[in-house]
Parts: sequence; structure tokens; C-alpha cells
Amino acid sequence: MAALGWLTPRRRSATARSVLAGEASAEAARKSSQEASGTTEEPQFPVHGDDQAAAFFDLDNTVMQGAALFHFGRGLYKRKFFETRDLAKFAWQQAWFRLAGVEDPEHMQEARDSALSIVKGHRVAELQSIGEEIYDEYMAERIWPGTRALAEAHLDAGQKVWLVTAAPVEIAQVIARRLGLTGALGTVAESVDGVYTGKLVGEPLHGPAKAEAVRALAAAEGLDLTRCAAYSDSHNDIPMLSLVGHPYAINPDSKLRRHARELDWRLRDYRTGRKAAKVGIPAAAGVGAVAGGTAAAIALHRRRR
Repeated sequence: MAALGWLTPRRRSATARSVLAGEASAEAARKSSQEASGTTEEPQFPVHGDDQAAAFFDLDNTVMQGAALFHFGRGLYKRKFFETRDLAKFAWQQAWFRLAGVEDPEHMQEARDSALSIVKGHRVAELQSIGEEIYDEYMAERIWPGTRALAEAHLDAGQKVWLVTAAPVEIAQVIARRLGLTGALGTVAESVDGVYTGKLVGEPLHGPAKAEAVRALAAAEGLDLTRCAAYSDSHNDIPMLSLVGHPYAINPDSKLRRHARELDWRLRDYRTGRKAAKVGIPAAAGVGAVAGGTAAAIALHRRRR
């Protein structure tokens, strides 16, 4: 039997150097496998317990499909706040926004002016209450699940999450509350004694104004912007995205996609359809639905003239 002793496995205690060698070999094998399959693992983010980090999310076409102001307008039309011709204008602006995949400054200004004229004379509390109903009717089903998951990851990590949008702050606050987010930065409409005057306080929270709002909030909250994240679909938000250490391009328009690739920013595209991913527009079915709705609204208006 002694002659067969060499067949019996020998147990030897691992030295520190042998453990290190084994771990290094396993790590090298894992990295090689990931690189070969193109699935290199990213560092854990967001970082749990980092109370100097937060996340800032654009709203339109980043968190929610389409423009919040348009959906709000649909709800107000249903409640007879304005006439059919105004709905047709809202519908056309929304169709342009979705087909082009970018924010047109002229259309956005027209939409804001229309909204301000519509709410003039109404109480802020009334619009806030109606906003809750409109969220359930038109907005809840248009939240991008992928973007919502990103926001929830920040919340789970113990970080605050804000919406940052050119939409009226009352709408933004409703959406933030329904999604369980910390709060919202939005365009502020002037009110006196709780009644809208039809004017803005300052200018719309758009482009560079968003970056200034994020900078001011970060200072007030004691945040380190290099540890914060920002998410947007639009090249108009490059100033905001450039402020933080972790910028994300979500469902990006062509200009933002190009900029993000040049700077090696992370990209996420939650739109369906190969064409949508390539040229930055919604899937054909979605476009058809909006275009059909636009045509129906215009046709209805013509019949009533």
C-alpha cells in the first residue's frame, strides 16, 4: 500500500502567497472572459451611504415619454379650460417634439405662453389638485421603467433625487411625489394671493438655467457635484450634465449622443425599435398614435368651424 501513497491527495495549508496567487489568477481569468464577451463590469454606482452625492433627472423624454406640458394641456382641455383649436396647437407641438426628438425653442415658447394664458386667474391650489388627476390619466403609464429604476437605485443608496425641468414646478412636484423622489426644480409661474397672474418669475428653467439651479441646490444641500449624477435626453442640458461627475445620456438626441460618445459619458436608450435607437425618435407605433391624435384634433376643429 505504501507504494500507492503517491496517489493519495496531500492536504497542505495555503500560505498567504499561494492565496494571493490564486486570487490573482482567478481575477485575471474573470477580466479576460469579460473583455472577450464585451461585458466589462462597471464600478458599483451609485455608491451606498454617500451623503454628499445626489441625482438630477430631466423630465421630458428622460423620465417620461413626451412633454409633461402637453399631457397637462390634454387634462385641462378635458376639463374645458380651453377650446379645441388650442388642443390642436398642443397636439402639433407634441408631434413635432416626438418626431424630431429635440426641443424646438419656438414651439416650447408657444406652449409655455399658451399654458400661462390658460391658467391665468385660476388658483394655484386648484391646478395642484387637478395635476394629481392628470398624472393618473395621462402621465403614469408614460414613465420610462428603465429611468425609474435608475432613480430608485439612487434612493436605495440613500441619496436624494430631484427632477429638473422646464415644466411648471407644480406639475414637476406632482410627478416627483408620485415617483417617490425627493422633490423637483421647475419653471415658476407668478401668483398673487394664490392666483396665477399669467406671467413667469424670471425665465423658464431651460438649458443654462437648469445648471444654475442644480449648482444652487447643491450648495444649499452641501453636495459634492463631482460625486453627483445627472440624466437627460437633450443636448440643451449639456450645461447641467457637465456639472456633475457622473453624466448620463438617456434616450439621447443626435447632438447629445455624439457629445456623450466624444466625452465617454454613459448612454442608456429605453426606446423600443431599432430605428428609434439609431436616429433618436420614438418607435413607429408611438409616432403613429400621436400623429393620428393630431390629425383627429385638427379634423375635429375643422368640423366645428
